[in-house]
Amino acid sequence: MPCDAKSVAAAVLSAADTITAHRDELVRLDQAVGDGDHGENLNRGFGFVRAALEKSIPDTPGAVLKLVATTLIAKVGGAAGPLYGTAFLRAATALGDASELTADLLVAALRAALSGVVARGKAEPGDKTMVDALTPAADATGTTIADILTAAAAAAQAGADSTVPLVARKGRASYLGERSAGHLDPGARSTALLLNAFAKAANT
Repeated sequence: MPCDAKSVAAAVLSAADTITAHRDELVRLDQAVGDGDHGENLNRGFGFVRAALEKSIPDTPGAVLKLVATTLIAKVGGAAGPLYGTAFLRAATALGDASELTADLLVAALRAALSGVVARGKAEPGDKTMVDALTPAADATGTTIADILTAAAAAAQAGADSTVPLVARKGRASYLGERSAGHLDPGARSTALLLNAFAKAANT
């Protein structure tokens, strides 16, 4: 089944709904280790994304992701806006002007997104950040878009769960030192939520 710009936009809208549904959870997670604004910032940012896509869908999958990127960078405060914006922007660049998303392009986009987040945030696996979820997700493989996203979502959730015992070495949570252990990283959780939403969209 072709995955064109409309399909990618539908997946992004599904992800926006998922963020709205989990806003309070993300707020609670961030209150434990940060300043508590992660859920609200992401929800507001994806609200702007939703409004933009409901007004007009760009012509290519890459252009859809670029719209997501520029909107999040412009509208989301804290660390989430620049990090997620960079992830979507690098993914958009990987897709180029292709009229349809393919399995190979998806793999390239996931790896580009990870590269962008690492370059922007200077985090690595084990630092208790979204990188702990995105790194295993970017290693996902499969023969179809649905296969890859399903594997990526599962890997991201496992990666997010792995942050619970970690002591944060990056971001606001690092200020807590040893007290950051025992908490799920909100950025890793939101990364897993987004990839799960994309996977569900690809499987419907």
